[in-house]
Amino acid sequence: MSAIPSTPPLPTAPPAPDALKDPALVPLFEVDRELVKVARGIRVLKAIDWPVELEQRFLDGWRAGNPRLPEPPTKPAALQAQMEGLDALMARTDRGHPIGQWLYKTAWSYRVAAQMLGGIGTPEYTRCATLLYGRPDVRHPSQDATNADIARELLRVTDELINDKLLPEVPCDIDATEFARRLRERIDPFFDRDKVEVVLDPALPSKATAGSKRVTLRATAMFSERDLEQLIEHEAFIHTATALNGKHQPYLTALGLGAPRTTRAQEGLATFSEIITGAIDINRLRRIALRVVMVERALQGADFIEVFRGFLDAGQSEVESYRSAARVFRGGDVRGKVCFTKDGAYLAGVLRIHAFICKAMQEGRGELLPLLFAGRVTVADTVTLEPFRNNGLIAPPRYIPPWARDPQRVLSIMAFSTVVQRLRLDTLTVQRFVESDDEVVDTSGIGD
Repeated sequence: MSAIPSTPPLPTAPPAPDALKDPALVPLFEVDRELVKVARGIRVLKAIDWPVELEQRFLDGWRAGNPRLPEPPTKPAALQAQMEGLDALMARTDRGHPIGQWLYKTAWSYRVAAQMLGGIGTPEYTRCATLLYGRPDVRHPSQDATNADIARELLRVTDELINDKLLPEVPCDIDATEFARRLRERIDPFFDRDKVEVVLDPALPSKATAGSKRVTLRATAMFSERDLEQLIEHEAFIHTATALNGKHQPYLTALGLGAPRTTRAQEGLATFSEIITGAIDINRLRRIALRVVMVERALQGADFIEVFRGFLDAGQSEVESYRSAARVFRGGDVRGKVCFTKDGAYLAGVLRIHAFICKAMQEGRGELLPLLFAGRVTVADTVTLEPFRNNGLIAPPRYIPPWARDPQRVLSIMAFSTVVQRLRLDTLTVQRFVESDDEVVDTSGIGD
């Protein structure tokens, strides 16, 4: 077993009066700091990225009528030392203490992630991925539908509500350099106590990613005006903000970790942020739902070409269809059944966030909502850790997106959206509005 590096001293900032009276916290602080060190060596997305050159190779074959399955690297990651370190940490963590249980679950999720990366290309990879991110074909005991069922319903409803052929095309006419400049202008005033860089990376698989220090854009991508609002709300105001808020925590530094167990809540909160601010558009909403359906197909045995064709048939371009399919098969087996289920977490996460905010407000527990931003947490963590916000162990978040500063505004929007679901659009036509207006005039009796 590899020795775990010595830990830095405990924070010197004076705690709130009651924050450190619990003697059980001293060893938990040590676990917290050691966990942060071990976790730094487990980087899931970096370990499963596909080489950029695979894209052109596949698309050339597709366009020539001779598509071939991509051949991404499938070398398992060697993370034995990290797994042993995590095992040791979990063994000495007091799970009877709420902070201990939270640390244990965080360490467990990194342990599963390390085991997943050690099983790249095998069924073990998918088994671990589903532990962390869920499966879209699982029906939870309290629900009537799977996430894949909900995704299909979302696609059906959007098909009925709007004819996508009539939607004006949104031009992607902003190059990455200009887009980065505009993004800096918008986020610099928000992150007024931290320096957040916007950098360009030509090899970035997605159009954008965000951490606590930087937002990274694919240097070769072209962006639209809508991309700007979506990236600000999703990447900067959620992913970067929660990472920074966690890193600024004086005592529980693991709140700054992007632990795998927090992925569903993080992506759900970020997608919710797009929805509640109106930054999302119907094409992006459909893309999120479509990814859930395609993860289900891959789990059922569809290979890369079949999943690629599914995205293409749904209206995505060849390039975006390739990239969407590649997301599903990162670390998996392009022949099907072994895949990365993270893309199913966005829809599952946003549904969970929506339900949680509704119930917290309904039960008069609005004080839980700021904890969603205090670091990288799950919705369950906000309940477990609330007493430690009250006694000063957890500091208030420095950065909260504008929409979340007024819970009543959020609740009013959600309440209205719930009520209008009762409208029967299938019984209406546009002409029916004219007819109903004429009926009122004809039957009013005025002037008879």
